[in-house]
Amino acid sequence: MSALLRTEGLSKAFTLHLQGGTRIPVLGGVDLAVHPGECIALWGPSGAGKSTLMRCLYGNYGAGAGRILLRHGGAEIDLATADPRSIIAARRETIGYVSQFLRVIPRVATRDIVAEPMIARGVPKAEAIARATALLHRLNLPERLHGLPPATFSGGEQQRVNLARGFAPGYPVLLLDEPTASLDAANRAIVIAMINEAKHAGAAIVGIFHDAEVREAVADRLFDVLPQQDAA
Repeated sequence: MSALLRTEGLSKAFTLHLQGGTRIPVLGGVDLAVHPGECIALWGPSGAGKSTLMRCLYGNYGAGAGRILLRHGGAEIDLATADPRSIIAARRETIGYVSQFLRVIPRVATRDIVAEPMIARGVPKAEAIARATALLHRLNLPERLHGLPPATFSGGEQQRVNLARGFAPGYPVLLLDEPTASLDAANRAIVIAMINEAKHAGAAIVGIFHDAEVREAVADRLFDVLPQQDAA
């Protein structure tokens, strides 16, 4: 079965223009392939480039070299060279990203934030709202918060909104950056179940899981991300 997401020779460096143009290499020659129904956990020391790799996979960071190949719309597109319109379409239909932080438009109700990516994919509004509400309940977010903007929520509450928004559309490819970092044990268990359900449905998942219990429960294999100075 062909990979839903793969990289070929992916490299990334940052240039510090305020520091005399100092160049800091972060990723070098990354070859990664993620197949349907598989969860790969990125592994490596702090500063190795795991989050940078995730942001490259989502198109937030441009690649310095190499390719990022995503199976989208019956074809394979290279996110490293795709135009902005194609990247937006891929994010709407194919690839989702749950980061460590919730970034949303202020003053929008929580249930609408969760429903929005489903509506963008053509799901009727009533159906999207119903699924959003069900996911928020599953993640133990009280009903009284569903109609409120999440700006004043606790870190754990915001993360649950983030998770509901990321899982609701059923993306074929899902990127998870520390999805359980702010959660208690009960909600971690729920997220583990959601990840495994997504795998069973055929999603290809790449994640960063510093929680060993979560990692062992969801990851099919580890992928080493080496600090660039140690990479071959």
